[in-house]
Amino acid sequence: MATEQYKREWMVQQQIANRGVDDERVLQAMQKVPRHLFVPPDVRDLAYSDCPVGIGHGQTISQPYIVGLITALLDVKANHRVLDVGTGSGYQAAILAELAAEIHSIERYPELAESAKETLESLGYQNVLIHTGDGTCGYPDGAPYDRIVVGASAPAVPEPLLNQLGPDGRLVIPVGSRFSQRLGIWDNTQKGFKHTASTPVIFVPLIGKHGWGN
Repeated sequence: MATEQYKREWMVQQQIANRGVDDERVLQAMQKVPRHLFVPPDVRDLAYSDCPVGIGHGQTISQPYIVGLITALLDVKANHRVLDVGTGSGYQAAILAELAAEIHSIERYPELAESAKETLESLGYQNVLIHTGDGTCGYPDGAPYDRIVVGASAPAVPEPLLNQLGPDGRLVIPVGSRFSQRLGIWDNTQKGFKHTASTPVIFVPLIGKHGWGN
């Protein structure tokens, strides 16, 4: 336990804070959440490494720095309702659960959704609701959302996600080609959506009706 705690402290300081992520709430959340419990046992030794880790079905748990950066860009407040598209291992949902009031997380692979749900429940998270379905369509039953984050890349922003964003809401999603994207921030303002481009990234493709297709 002490070893894993030390690894988390090292991860947060060396991989995240030292690269410019200075949101204290985000850093504290990443210090608290046991990342090693969100990766398969056979690759658990890679949990705190500076790289993404495979979790099955061609999906990954993102590099710690990228999780920290995206969460900081999202600017989550304690009273927010957040939609997390692409549950994967459930790690991003756990980080968000430390920061917001309610998390809806949607995953297209039932096996990953069930595994993430079990992990989150075992850790005592009661403000995360896991759903199975096409994340490119969002989750209308929980809308509107104060924040939406997408953990896979799209060729363009899925329209349903923009439609489910509430007033003053923010969406963070990697957009671009299959093998090269930029993190994009869409803010829902009184004058319409304001787009800001951020860091170059490479994410797995967002599969679905409003993503890269099936």
